[in-house]
Amino acid sequence: MTTPQETAPVPAERDADLVPTPLIDQAVLALYQEGEKLLEYARGRTVASVEDARKATDDLAAIAGYKKKLEEARKGYVGPLNAHVAAINAAFKDFGAPFVQADVILRQKVQAYRAEQDRVRLEEEKINRLRTEAAQREMELKGELTEPVNLVPVSQAPAKLYHGLIGAVGTTKTWQFEVEDFTLLPPEYKLPDNAKIGKAVRVGVHIPGVRAWQEETLRVTPGKLS
Repeated sequence: MTTPQETAPVPAERDADLVPTPLIDQAVLALYQEGEKLLEYARGRTVASVEDARKATDDLAAIAGYKKKLEEARKGYVGPLNAHVAAINAAFKDFGAPFVQADVILRQKVQAYRAEQDRVRLEEEKINRLRTEAAQREMELKGELTEPVNLVPVSQAPAKLYHGLIGAVGTTKTWQFEVEDFTLLPPEYKLPDNAKIGKAVRVGVHIPGVRAWQEETLRVTPGKLS
């Protein structure tokens, strides 16, 4: 198992001039210029015949090809940077692991202590309740008590705030839930699974309450650009 020191990357140079930029990349700038030309061409293009549609098809194929080349250039820039960021994040995750584990352990121990305090207090209250009920029944039966009730001292509820020398820990309550019976949920809480519905519609499944239709779109298959 590697240690954080072994996985930590060497700090990169801070000089911004050393960072590659597409703003001075002649190949990228050339692609941008082609895009400007195609934009102006598209604005003036008229599609009013089969021949026009065929020519527009070539234009769309060219655009798709240039977009692909531009995306490849982008990945060439961000790929090493993303890998570097991933290495940094992995290293700091290793560095932070002891803190995360220590935090979890101490939180669990504090919560376990509070739960035990609550358990003891509730048990003491139950004992006193049972003894009081027994005394009331004896009074009703005999008109007197043959022995003292002897209630036990009840512990205090766990503190809501603990103060240390350098900090404090408070408690809060959050609501949690689980759906026990989906059929009983009001309609506004029954959200559709759009991904599942879309998959079913695409294979021709009819779903009650769902209207399905087809919309025509263009699929462009680019050729190779020189």
